[in-house]
Amino acid sequence: MTDRIADVWGTRTPHPRGTPWPVRVDSHLDAGLAEADVDRWVQSACVLCSNGCGCDIAVRDGRVVGVRGRAADVVNHGRLGPKGLYGSWQWNRTDRLTRPLVRDASGVLVESDWDTAMGRVVQRSRELLATDAGALSHAFYTSGQLFLEEYYALAVVGKAGLGTPHMDGNTRLCTATAAAALKESFGSDGQPGSYSDVEHADAVFLYGHNMAETQTVLWARVLDRVHGADPPVVVAVDPRTTKVAEAATATGGVHLAPVPGTNQALMNGLVREVVANGWVDEEYVRRHTLGLDDLVATVEEWTPERVAEVCDVPARDVRRAAEVFGTSERVLSTVLQGFYQSHQATAASCQVNNLHLLRGLLGRPGCGVLQMNGQPTAQNTRECGADGDLPGFRNWDNPEHVRQLADLWNVDPLVVPHWSPPTHAMQIWRYCEQGSVRFLWISGTNPAVSLPELGRIRSILEREDLFVVVQDGFLTETARYADVVLPAALWGEKQGTFTNVNRTVHLSEKAVDPPGEARSDLDVFLDYAQRMDLRDRDGDPLITWTTPEEVFEAWKECTRGRPCDYTGLSYEQLRGGSGVPWPVNADAPEGTDRLYADGLFPTDPDVCESYGHDLVTGGSLDERTYRALEPAGRAFLKAAAFSPPPETPSEEFPFVLTTGRTVYHFHTRTKTRRSRQLQRAAPDAWAELSVADAGRLGVAEGDLVRVESPRGHVVVPARIGRGRDGVVFVPFHFGWFDVPGDVPGDVSGGGSGDGSPPGRPRTANEMTMTEWDPVSKQPVLKVAAVRVVRAGPGEGPAPAPTTTASAPADPGSVPPTTGGPDAATSERFDAAPPPAPGRRGTSASTPGS
Repeated sequence: MTDRIADVWGTRTPHPRGTPWPVRVDSHLDAGLAEADVDRWVQSACVLCSNGCGCDIAVRDGRVVGVRGRAADVVNHGRLGPKGLYGSWQWNRTDRLTRPLVRDASGVLVESDWDTAMGRVVQRSRELLATDAGALSHAFYTSGQLFLEEYYALAVVGKAGLGTPHMDGNTRLCTATAAAALKESFGSDGQPGSYSDVEHADAVFLYGHNMAETQTVLWARVLDRVHGADPPVVVAVDPRTTKVAEAATATGGVHLAPVPGTNQALMNGLVREVVANGWVDEEYVRRHTLGLDDLVATVEEWTPERVAEVCDVPARDVRRAAEVFGTSERVLSTVLQGFYQSHQATAASCQVNNLHLLRGLLGRPGCGVLQMNGQPTAQNTRECGADGDLPGFRNWDNPEHVRQLADLWNVDPLVVPHWSPPTHAMQIWRYCEQGSVRFLWISGTNPAVSLPELGRIRSILEREDLFVVVQDGFLTETARYADVVLPAALWGEKQGTFTNVNRTVHLSEKAVDPPGEARSDLDVFLDYAQRMDLRDRDGDPLITWTTPEEVFEAWKECTRGRPCDYTGLSYEQLRGGSGVPWPVNADAPEGTDRLYADGLFPTDPDVCESYGHDLVTGGSLDERTYRALEPAGRAFLKAAAFSPPPETPSEEFPFVLTTGRTVYHFHTRTKTRRSRQLQRAAPDAWAELSVADAGRLGVAEGDLVRVESPRGHVVVPARIGRGRDGVVFVPFHFGWFDVPGDVPGDVSGGGSGDGSPPGRPRTANEMTMTEWDPVSKQPVLKVAAVRVVRAGPGEGPAPAPTTTASAPADPGSVPPTTGGPDAATSERFDAAPPPAPGRRGTSASTPGS
């Protein structure tokens, strides 16, 4: 048995390059139970990061009592991370919502019944649809944690039933840049690479991706290569000294720690070095790309010395990183929030694509790009159109794509919103603030903690003219502001499919009944459609599905012939073995491990998901301009000049704030806070300071510090850590649902008076700013100017874990983070041979591309 709080990634199973990743089956059960005590195991996949690890849910006496990794699954080969082991099921015994809540005449949320709650939702919806604003009065803000079937139902309700363009998800905060970068470079969303590329890579580059904490099982996969024969060289781009950065040093790679907000300058420098040193595959570039001349001209000024000046990284390290990329035969690159939530997010992420295109490192084992997601089902939010895009990776600006959907749904094409770009989340909240959106339905997300500039968000949620519906499993900080709260079934309590980062589709079966009167998100959306009497153009009900599998079959038809083709998949095919990566169709009945082996990309004007943008201004290309480029299945080398971030340190605010995650929590802790093991490992927020900065400020380990931006502040204990000087890190997970005191809109009827949260301020997004990337529209959450002052003595060391990037600079000064007896986890190494990945080297190029 192992303590997977103390040993985050578990026991190593090293192996050499080009060999399968060995199986290790992880399991964790309630204390005192053994596998023989389990009544049944129910197939699923973990939903507490974007990795999508196949697992089985342990059920005893109608309750979930544990979880076990699936040895046969291509994603994880049996492994699970700490959140999956300890946080994926314990919450189902705690303070769940079991009945709908409605706000009574005195303004207090009180328990009600479904007919009353949905009656209020439908009444307000109809009232607003009857106004001049019509469907433009409605907005839907969803999640990256629902199931595919639920997103598709929501998309059809919003786009074909109501006709509103105001639909997005919290995926705008974590994965929008992944989609945007893939569209800009390759013509469509969809990851080119595969997790199996780890087994073959000579070098692994991680750009703004603390994989060791955000995708722990994938990092275990990398570690098993690092500890085996022929290890890959690791290169880390991160301002903090993460475990990834440590691996970069240990493997002879390099850790680049640019000043937050300067990623594009660094990437221009890396591209320049690859070009200047003749490491370009000229034949591949000639045959399969467009835009080389403009790219070369744009990066010409970015010598290593110029990069060093702007990014404050050594010029020799820039040269070393470029050399690793330029001379390695097989390179896997991953990208995440350190790029996506920073300045010039899409531009910098496109440069990662550019590096692979310049060297022809796509579509073969070990050569891939993973523009990572931050949530388990974020890929489905995008595929299904719940993020505002059109379902099936269709182009809102292509009339034929709109007609396809209108025919599929049997509605007039004019009903399907396509007169302007889809409304992104930040604009939806602005419309709510301005009063044009007056009906906001929030499902499976907690914007009162996760959005930037939270003082502003609270004032929006408190508007009397905004009718707020919140659909969740718990009374979150956001739910306390709602007019109607709908209790939702969660993972293990419903059936559906979802797709992870590398396009692998899993089926999650229902293991237990939801508590009380809670319903699946799908049932809630279908109920709304029925009560609203949504009709197609023939006067028949718009939606006739009643089960998740019926929705899945309808979704398959929506994807026919598109890059994300599901037509060869079925629930039956997904049962019993591994998840399957799309596209799955007649040409690829077993799925597709990686894309673009043939060098053909879905950039044809009749196929592409987007006509592209100017990466600096965000200006859209029109169809005529795009067609004139004659892409003919070639990828785009997109260039962008560097520009300074919107907020930089000053005399008044001399530090740069960057926010992020810790390994033991997910998002706003709605589930992980309710896990004893995870909460003990990271019980409260903290601020990380470098040793030098702490010394100048007179701050010792555990002292309270006030970190303040022009928008808000936190008062939290200080961790004297290993980050770069001038940069402060604060984790974003910590809201106030578990803090005693009056809370805005509290179900008990209490209020905070001034609308502020109770307790000591600790929520990082009080300080972040309302700025977003011009292309992806993703908020800039990792760059803000702050000042730091000592606020008083602490009560011991900061509550930051010692196991990962938040480790103290002096390891002996803080007790180590451990899980204790109830964190004991089983690891089995003889369960099965390693599963084979989906068909390798096949292409997802669409006919006509």
